[in-house]
Amino acid sequence: MTPARTHLVWDWNGTLLNDLDLVVACTNAVFVSEGGPTVTAAEHRVRFRRPIADYYAEVLGRAVDGETFGRLDKVFHDAYRLGLTSCELAHDALDAMTTWSGSQSLLSMWFHDELVPAVQTYGLTGRFTRVDGLRAQVGGDRKAESLARHLAGLGVDGRSVVLIGDSIDDADAAISVGGRAVLYAGGFTDRARLDASGHPVADTLVQAVTLATTLR
Repeated sequence: MTPARTHLVWDWNGTLLNDLDLVVACTNAVFVSEGGPTVTAAEHRVRFRRPIADYYAEVLGRAVDGETFGRLDKVFHDAYRLGLTSCELAHDALDAMTTWSGSQSLLSMWFHDELVPAVQTYGLTGRFTRVDGLRAQVGGDRKAESLARHLAGLGVDGRSVVLIGDSIDDADAAISVGGRAVLYAGGFTDRARLDASGHPVADTLVQAVTLATTLR
C-alpha cells in the first residue's frame, strides 16, 4: 500500500532497539548513586518522561538542577555503554522497516557519535536516508527541536511525516512539525499512558507501520 504520508521517522531507543531492561538498570544506577530508591521496569514505564531531569526529581524527591543532571547523565551513559552489547533489535524491526514503501530516516536522542556506529553494528547501514542523534554533551530534553532540524536536513515537509516511537514526547514532536505519530507499546512507556494520548498505538513494529500507512 502506498502511504498517504510518504516519509517515516523511526525512534531508536525503546523502539527499533530493544533496550528497556538496560535502560532501567542504568536508571537505577543513577538513583542508587544519589541514595534514592530503585524502580521496576513496570514503574519506569509509568513514570518515565522528558525532560528526564523531571523524572529523576520525582523519584528522588528533590529538584535536579542542570549541574546535578549533567553528573547523573554521565552515570547513566557510562553504565549504558557497558551493557549495550547485550541489546538486540526489536524482534520485528527488520520486517517493519522492509514493510514501509516510502523513505525512512532515524532520529534518536542518544549521542550522534555513538548512534552512527551502532546503526552499522546492527546491520542497518543504507536503510535510512538520514541518521541523526544528539550532538550536545548532555541529553534529556524533549525531541521537538531535534525533529525540526532532522527534517530540515532532509528537506522533508513535516506534513508528509509519520514518526514511530515509544513515548508521548515522540508524539508531541511529530505534532509540532505537522506530522502524525504511531506509538509502540513495547518500549519505555506504559500502554495505558499511550492509549490515553489519543494517538494510534501498536503492539508490534510491523503493526505500527501498517497503522502509519493509513494516516492522513
